[in-house]
Amino acid sequence: MVMNSRQTEPYRTADRLPINMEHAAREFAGRGDLAHLALFLWASGASGLLIWSLRELVRSNRRFNDFVTELSRLNRAMEQGRIQR
Repeated sequence: MVMNSRQTEPYRTADRLPINMEHAAREFAGRGDLAHLALFLWASGASGLLIWSLRELVRSNRRFNDFVTELSRLNRAMEQGRIQR
């Protein structure tokens, strides 16, 4: 059980959500877990960059697919004589 700073009675850890980042950093520093905090921040940043790059890759593939689809439509239209060269 953990004591809430605003209450005098203990509460369960699951009830403490949301926690602000300053409070979490103070808790880590107080317990001497700065290496764990640094590792967590590094892993969070790396995961965030991975997600961002995958989203950008999906968007890029979608744009390229749209481009190829339009080229295919243009080629079909030129073959059928609807567009003159």
